[in-house]
Amino acid sequence: MSDITLTPRAAKRINEIMGDEPPGSLLRISVNGGGCSGFSYSFDIARDREAQDIAIERDGATVVVDPVSVQYMAGSTIDFVNDLIGQSFKIENPLATASCGCGTSFSL
Repeated sequence: MSDITLTPRAAKRINEIMGDEPPGSLLRISVNGGGCSGFSYSFDIARDREAQDIAIERDGATVVVDPVSVQYMAGSTIDFVNDLIGQSFKIENPLATASCGCGTSFSL
């Protein structure tokens, strides 16, 4: 079990996105090296769930995160925002010491 949480807004949007995907599809979030602040988040539609994946569920929505990425996301909240600059998933990560202006990369 992880201490990563989904907000109701994120769960609603994930359910909307997955409604257009083949049955059994999942949203996969991973942390990769690179990005303007050192690490970047990657959002992908996964067809398969790996045995080691950590699943985060809320209101029928499921996100999977690999065990390596979970280390960098402990305590994070995944939200979906709709503001003046557009719609996007936003990860509030308490481990991040800095992030870029676009909000998709961070440093520890």
